[in-house]
Amino acid sequence: MEKSPGTRQLKVAREIQKDLAEIIRSKGMAAFGGAMVTVSEVRMSPDLSLAKTYVSIFPSDKADDVMQILKDNVKAIRGELGHKVAKQFRIVPEIVFYLDTSLDYVDHIEELLKK
Repeated sequence: MEKSPGTRQLKVAREIQKDLAEIIRSKGMAAFGGAMVTVSEVRMSPDLSLAKTYVSIFPSDKADDVMQILKDNVKAIRGELGHKVAKQFRIVPEIVFYLDTSLDYVDHIEELLKK
């Protein structure tokens, strides 16, 4: 059974989510092939060394390309995050990007309900 995250984990996750969203937004849609990238959730490991970052991508047909761009640039993004959180955290967490498919799921359910 997975333990629910503690208050500190949740606070750090919220801060990391806000900062990563700002970093990605500052790059602009052109950096992601015209796709809109949203940081939908961040889950921190209990020791705060890993930030599982869930992103939703619109339009979803560009998801594979955008995920590759994010993976290719994860070191630079982590570096920028380090500058933002240096005063708050001792260590800058490793970042792993995951595709958040919940919007696709909602679209799929809506399509099924229309039939």
